[in-house]
Amino acid sequence: MNHSTRADVCILACAEAFRGDGEILASPMGPIPAAGARLAKATFEPGLAMTDGVASLVEGSIVTGRMPYRKVFDMVWTGKRHVMMGAAQIDKYGNQNISCIGDHARPTVQLLGARGAPGNTICHPTSYWVPAHSKRIFVPQVDFVSGVGYDRAAQLGVAARFHEIRRVVTNLCVLDFNTEDNRMGLASVHPGVSVSEVVEKTGFELVIPEAVPTTPAPTAEQLRLICESID
Repeated sequence: MNHSTRADVCILACAEAFRGDGEILASPMGPIPAAGARLAKATFEPGLAMTDGVASLVEGSIVTGRMPYRKVFDMVWTGKRHVMMGAAQIDKYGNQNISCIGDHARPTVQLLGARGAPGNTICHPTSYWVPAHSKRIFVPQVDFVSGVGYDRAAQLGVAARFHEIRRVVTNLCVLDFNTEDNRMGLASVHPGVSVSEVVEKTGFELVIPEAVPTTPAPTAEQLRLICESID
């Protein structure tokens, strides 16, 4: 019997976002994405490089090399990085906001600021982790564009090079942009979640296939590795 939790399912879904990346720098932000990246490295993507977020390359808790912050930029603008960030808002084309809610001149809520999101999204693959799927986050139009979505990337002329919004993993489902017009589509729903629940909590129309699969649950071996990565 599989005793995986919703969090375990989300960790595996985050891991799958890194499938096929090979020898690049994985930059997961937050416990669930970090556990996912470590699971990917321990199973199907052994070439992934990971840092402690400061100045070291790490294998679990073991320091294996140096990665000063200035060197991260060498990875960023050559497309050799995959970041999994959060989002205060995200729209149907993958435009992301972590700067402010409301008018930029007089915001109702001040957030982190765009930080590295613009460069991340035009220079290398980007995915998102949203722990509480709701209409407050999945909005028709973001209040401020921090991370660049597919519509704006096309306008900037960078769509054919490094721009790629790979995947959005939430507590309810997995979303992607593998659609004809790069609009957000429903890739899978987590065990116990219905398509109607996802639709109800999304503030715009998703592209929904005729048959929506269930997000895979971790195997017993994957659960063991998840537990080890968290410990």
